Amino acid sequence: MKVLLLGIGNVLYADEGIGVHFVNYIHENYRFSHPEHELVMLDGGTLAQGLTPIISQYDSLIVVDTINAAGCEPGEVYFFDFDQAPPEVDWQGSAHEVEMLQTLTMMEMLGDRPHTMVLGVTPTVIEPMTLGLTERIAAAVPLMETTLINHLEKLGWQHERISHTDIADLIPQSFKPRLSMGDRTSGHAPRRQETQDTD
Repeated sequence: MKVLLLGIGNVLYADEGIGVHFVNYIHENYRFSHPEHELVMLDGGTLAQGLTPIISQYDSLIVVDTINAAGCEPGEVYFFDFDQAPPEVDWQGSAHEVEMLQTLTMMEMLGDRPHTMVLGVTPTVIEPMTLGLTERIAAAVPLMETTLINHLEKLGWQHERISHTDIADLIPQSFKPRLSMGDRTSGHAPRRQETQDTD
């Protein structure tokens, strides 16, 4: 089984970038292993429909993103099967959230959507040209972390803590995708770009 952990969001819109920041954080701090299955982590940014050919290659999908939920406080964490979304989740948040819903719905209609789980958090601030997370969203990260790890453990994954990097330390460079299609597997820490001597 191939599992895709997909971070979605616009990192230049404050809390809207939590999906990308969180997946970068997990990739930086953990190594996962399974005797049979493969786990891939990917920064999906705001590509939405552009991710369709990638998503369709996987048997299982975990989307990490902001979600809009009526009557809920900012920083509340949700983890649910896409096919059994809580009634208060109305998918009427940011543009990329709506586009991701449309993408998953379209894939379902075509029979290409893998089994999908959603790890979401209700945002506090979505403001243009703001790089970083508000205090309430940053405070939700430990619960998101525990929720994801518990889910993967139930699927038979082993995990090893390989670093203790704070999510805030990863944010300043988050506008440069860290988990591209060429650097996304669960077994290795992210490759870092080395400065080349051009003299």
